[in-house]
Amino acid sequence: MSLYIEVRGTGPIPLVMIHGWAMHGGVFAPLVEALARHCTLYLVDLPGHGYSRDCNLPLEPHACAHAIAQATPPAIWLGWSLGGLVALSGALALPRHVRGLAMLCATPRFTSASDWPYGRDPSLARQLAIDLETDYHATIERFLALEVMGSPDPRGDLRRLRADVFARGEPDLRVLQEGIRILDQTDLRPLLPALPAGRSWWSAGRLDRLVHPDAMQWSAAAGAGTFHVVAHAGHAPFLSHADAVAQTLLPWLESFP
Repeated sequence: MSLYIEVRGTGPIPLVMIHGWAMHGGVFAPLVEALARHCTLYLVDLPGHGYSRDCNLPLEPHACAHAIAQATPPAIWLGWSLGGLVALSGALALPRHVRGLAMLCATPRFTSASDWPYGRDPSLARQLAIDLETDYHATIERFLALEVMGSPDPRGDLRRLRADVFARGEPDLRVLQEGIRILDQTDLRPLLPALPAGRSWWSAGRLDRLVHPDAMQWSAAAGAGTFHVVAHAGHAPFLSHADAVAQTLLPWLESFP
């Protein structure tokens, strides 16, 4: 089975949107609504997620980027959270196809290290991997709770994510484990200077508890991109502040020839 990619919108700007761990392309609905008049949107369900649940492609970012490129026209790619690693891998490996890179609450390295104080403690990813084996649904629930921390309406956003996460079927356990390994082990920081100047957009939620805004500001500088902060948002600003995200994203999208 190939990747499921939903096409929405009627605008002239082609924009690929790549979701985060355990989710699917439908989660972007509020941002899609804000962008649909300006963009033609290609909403990807990553392997093992949503309607791509039976796709046997590995979740590995490089493999996913090539599969997405084969199924979509040249476009700007937006990645949220784990999806940012796929979008970034595509921008680095396929610069003629990925015309620009939009990173939404996404970082080139998720876990902390001696030279990376902005990441999460590696024990978080490792505990998630252990917990998935013993209590699949409760583990996803805990991760969703982390995603809405800092949101001005955490209960409302959590209800939305709970409804969305299984709306297209349950994510595959094997692929969820693979995603955790990717978050734990991937480090694309050294490659950021290869991004073309001005062709990357980085937007953080000021109150994000999973991807620190300082990580994104550092990354934007390393990649010669632009950096924005959504002041009162957490890890999912496309839910809580879709219009604010669109207000900074659209002028950047429209700057492309």
